[in-house]
Amino acid sequence: MRATPHAGLRGWLGAAACVLMLLSSGCAMVKIKQVAPSEYVLLKRGDILDSGHLSALSQESLGVIGLTAAQCGKEPDACRRAVADTDGLQTEQRLSTLAELWMQQALALTPKTKGGEPPPLSDAALDAWLEAARYSYAYLFFSGRTPAERALENRLTQVRDYYNHATQQAASVVFQHARARALDGQDYSRPVQLQQWTITTDLARLQLAGIPRQLVSAAQVGFAGLRSNYRRDGFGAELVAVQAPPLLAVADADASVPVFSEMPAVNITALLQFDGDTLDDVLATHAVRMAAWSPETTASIQLHGQQVPLAGNFTAAYGVWMAQSGFAVESLRTLFGRGQGIREPHIYLMQPYDPNRRIIFLLHGLASSPEAWVNLANEIMGDPEMRRHYQIWSAYYPTNAPIALNRYTIGNAFNQTLDHFDPQRTAPATHDMVFIGHSMGGVIARLMLSESGDALWDGAVKRFDLHGDRLRRVEARLGPLVRFSPQPDVERAIFIASPHRGTDIAGDRLGRLIGKLVRLPLTILGKFEEVFLAMQDAGEPDGGKPKAPRIGTSIDNLKATDPFIRAASELPLAPGLAYHSIIARRKAEGALAGSDDGLVPYWSAHLDGALSEKVVVSGHSVQETPEAVLEVRRILRQDLREQQARGR
Repeated sequence: MRATPHAGLRGWLGAAACVLMLLSSGCAMVKIKQVAPSEYVLLKRGDILDSGHLSALSQESLGVIGLTAAQCGKEPDACRRAVADTDGLQTEQRLSTLAELWMQQALALTPKTKGGEPPPLSDAALDAWLEAARYSYAYLFFSGRTPAERALENRLTQVRDYYNHATQQAASVVFQHARARALDGQDYSRPVQLQQWTITTDLARLQLAGIPRQLVSAAQVGFAGLRSNYRRDGFGAELVAVQAPPLLAVADADASVPVFSEMPAVNITALLQFDGDTLDDVLATHAVRMAAWSPETTASIQLHGQQVPLAGNFTAAYGVWMAQSGFAVESLRTLFGRGQGIREPHIYLMQPYDPNRRIIFLLHGLASSPEAWVNLANEIMGDPEMRRHYQIWSAYYPTNAPIALNRYTIGNAFNQTLDHFDPQRTAPATHDMVFIGHSMGGVIARLMLSESGDALWDGAVKRFDLHGDRLRRVEARLGPLVRFSPQPDVERAIFIASPHRGTDIAGDRLGRLIGKLVRLPLTILGKFEEVFLAMQDAGEPDGGKPKAPRIGTSIDNLKATDPFIRAASELPLAPGLAYHSIIARRKAEGALAGSDDGLVPYWSAHLDGALSEKVVVSGHSVQETPEAVLEVRRILRQDLREQQARGR
C-alpha cells in the first residue's frame, strides 16, 4: 500500500512536535517549588547576622551582575568592588548589599568573645565595621527614600541592624582608646585617630562624671532574676556606661561621704554620624562623629531633615548595676554589724534627676537593699507612661539600726537630696511624691508620713526625772528621733507586707536567736551612751533608781510587744494622704484575719482607712510577685488619672 503525501507530512509534523516537546522540556528554566512557612520567613528575613549567610536580597543583587555568594566568600574584595562599580543595580540595592558584604567581612575578622572584656580588634576588622556602618548610613539617609517611606520593608530592618551592630563595635574601640588616654592623664575627649578614620566624640548630653570604667553592649547581655528586658526599637547602639560606684558611709570608715548619687550605670544610645550632605560626600569621608543620648530622656532626633526614632534599652543599666553591686553580702554584713557594712543611709537615683518627673521613693526591708525592688523598679521604668511621669529614688540604709533612728537619718538624707536639686521646692518632681515601702521599710515610710506629737517622747522619758540641763541634753539627742512631722509634699503611699504593729516572729525562739546576732556599730552606741547615762542618773520621779536605758536594734523594735512599735502604730498619718496596702498570705485557705506571710501577720499589715487592700498568696517577698507589681502599676496609673483630672 503506497503512502499518501498527507500521511508523510503528518508523520514529519508529529516527529517535529516530539522533538520540540523534548527540547522545551529539557530546557525549561521556570518550575514551581513549594516553600514551607519556615523557609519563607528565612528567605524573607534571614541575613548574615542571624543565619550566617547573605540575605536573599543581597544574593539577588549579586545575581544581577553575574556573581554568587560563594564567589564573594572566596574573593570578598573583588566582589565588593564589582558591586560598587558595575552598572545595573539601583542605588538602594547597591548600598544595602555593600552594607551586608562589609558586615560579613567584619564578622569574619572579629574574634569571638569568651566572657569578660572583648578581645582587641585588628585594624582591618575596625575598618570593616566602620564601612558597614557607613554603607548602612548611606542606605538609610541618602538612597532616595526616607526611612519612613520604607517603614514596612524587611530590608530597612536588616540594614538598620547592620548599622546598630557596627556602631556598637566601633564604640567599644573608641571607648578603649579614650579610657587608655584618661588613665595616662591625657585629654580623653580629643578625636581618636584610627588608621584613615578620625572619630570625634560628643557625650555632653549624658553628664557623665568622667570617663566610664566599662562600656557594656546591652544587646549582648541578659540577666537572671529580671523577668523582663524593656527596650525600644530604633536607630543606634544600645550601650551601658558603667562608672565607679559611689562611696558609702561604712562602719569602719570616718570620712564624710555624699548622701546621694545617681545609679552608677547609665543607659546610652550611640550613633555614628558620617560627615557630608550628599551620598558622594558620605561615601568619600573618613571623618565620623560618635554622639550619645540618654534613651530615657530622648526618644527621637532630627537627622538629615528626618525625625528618627532612637533605639533604647531601659533595663540593661539597672541589671548591670544590680549584678555588680554586691548588695546581697553587704546588707548582711550591715545587719550583723560586721566590717564594711554601711552605717548611714544613701539615696540612689535610678536615672539622672529630672525636675519634671514626680519622685517615687522606695524603702526596702530588714537585711535587704535596693536589690529587693529589682523587678518592681524595672517594671515601672519599662512602662512608657510611667517613665514619662515618674523617676525612682531608692533608699539604702543600715537595717540593724533602731527604727526611730532610721526614720530620722533616712528623712535627713532624703531632704538633703531634695535640697540639692530643688532647694525652693518649685519643681513638679518634689510635689505629689509617692512613697513605697516593703516590710520594715513600710514601717519607716509610715513613720515618715505620720505626726508624732509627744506620744513617743513620753514613752521614752516619762519614767525619768529630767530637768534643767540634763533635760536639754536628752532632748537635743533624743528629741529629733521621737518628735517629728510628716514629710511634706507626699501625695500617696503604698505599704507592702509591712508589720506596722510588729510581729510575733521577732519575739519567738528563732527571732531571739537572730536578734542576738544583730549588732549595732560603735558609732551608734557612742551617740547615745552619754544621754542614757544622764537619764539613769536622773532617777525616777519617786526617787527610785531606774534600770539603765538600752538601745534596741531593729529586731527588738519589730517585736509585737515592743513599746515603741505599739506606740508608733497609733500615730496619725498626714491628713489627705492617699495610702494603699498590699498584704501577703502563705495559703489561700483559712480566715484572712488569722493568715500571715511567714513573717508578718495580716493583723499587723492591715491598715484601716486604706483606699485599697490587695491580698496576694505569697511569701514575705511579695513585692517581687507579678500580682503585686501589677497592683502597684494600677495604683500609679490611677494616680496619674487623678492628677490629670485636677489639672496637674
